[in-house]
Amino acid sequence: MEYVILAVVIAVVAVGAIAGLVVSGRRRQQLPPKSQAPVITAPPTPREPAVGEEAAPPTEEPRRTVEEVELPAAPEEEAEAPAEPAAPAVEVPEPTAGRLVRLRSRLSRSQNTLGKGLLSLLSREHLDEDTWEEIEETLLTADVGVAPTQELVERLRTRVKVLGTRTPDELRGLLREELVELIGKDADRTVHSTKHEEGPAVVLVVGVNGVGKTTTTGKLARVLVADGRTVVLGAADTFRAAAADQLQTWGERVGARTVRGREGGDPASIAFDAVKEGIAEGVDTVLVDTAGRLHTKTGLMDELGKVKRVVEKHGPVDEVLLVLDATTGQNGLVQARVFAEVVDITGIVLTKLDGTAKGGIVVAVQRELGVPVKLIGLGEGADDLAPFEPGAFVDALIGD
Repeated sequence: MEYVILAVVIAVVAVGAIAGLVVSGRRRQQLPPKSQAPVITAPPTPREPAVGEEAAPPTEEPRRTVEEVELPAAPEEEAEAPAEPAAPAVEVPEPTAGRLVRLRSRLSRSQNTLGKGLLSLLSREHLDEDTWEEIEETLLTADVGVAPTQELVERLRTRVKVLGTRTPDELRGLLREELVELIGKDADRTVHSTKHEEGPAVVLVVGVNGVGKTTTTGKLARVLVADGRTVVLGAADTFRAAAADQLQTWGERVGARTVRGREGGDPASIAFDAVKEGIAEGVDTVLVDTAGRLHTKTGLMDELGKVKRVVEKHGPVDEVLLVLDATTGQNGLVQARVFAEVVDITGIVLTKLDGTAKGGIVVAVQRELGVPVKLIGLGEGADDLAPFEPGAFVDALIGD
């Protein structure tokens, strides 16, 4: 039995082997013949070896001796370093003499309501009580103030009765005289900026935030330079960002040096250093721009007093100019009262007077503080700050 099984196994293996040989032969017969290699008529363009390929053998290049090698040309001289930007040209400010007259048109455009209104009322054939009440209302609307208004109306009444017949020219002359008298033609409106024995004149510029104090300080520097003064600026407004940069730009335009400190530094220390620098340089005037402050903040107002006391260690402060925004009207008087309690105000600067019809604030603030308006701002231009002249101011109010 075992032999039978063994024979069967051998037979199966033999049959499988014979079948495999037959299948392999058929597959060989079905494969297509290999194609012949193409004939290359020109050598292929050399290329960089791809990844995994061997680099082509290096080609032989002609060799040169040391004597045959040309030396590189000498390098050209380096270009000169660019010159530093030139300092800004120093400007020559417009002369201040008669500046208000030249700016008169700007003032007259905003003040026509006051001047023309008064002339129109006074030109009526019959000046009854209703007319005089309208005249009072016109003056009060222009922020002249109650007491000055009553005073002016009473004087006008008396003079109109004496005058009798009133021609337009007579009325204009009458109104001009009374307004000039009301404003005050004999007040000292000079900005005291002349050097004295103790050193340069010191001018502090004070005011609340937003009245244009730093700009006014820069314009005042132009006014003084135009009048032949030499100036040092003190950037003691360390609370407002970029205030020192702004003031320095104003100074550079007229050749004035600016003394400044770090932002948030002690204003009194900077003011002290500015006066010290002014003494060392022998200038005529030191202008100190103080930080704007709310008149309701007691601590800040006390600090303003400290600035003045520290500066006075060098010598007296010749001017303390309070900058007021004319468009605030009677609110400016509240500010003026508080500042006057802290520092001795010697003069008023009214800014933006060309942007309001409330020109009567000139009268009201002078009556409130007992100090004169010395400068007025009539525009955004660099030379739009003018010394105040009562006659030219009234002429702008009532026209020709």
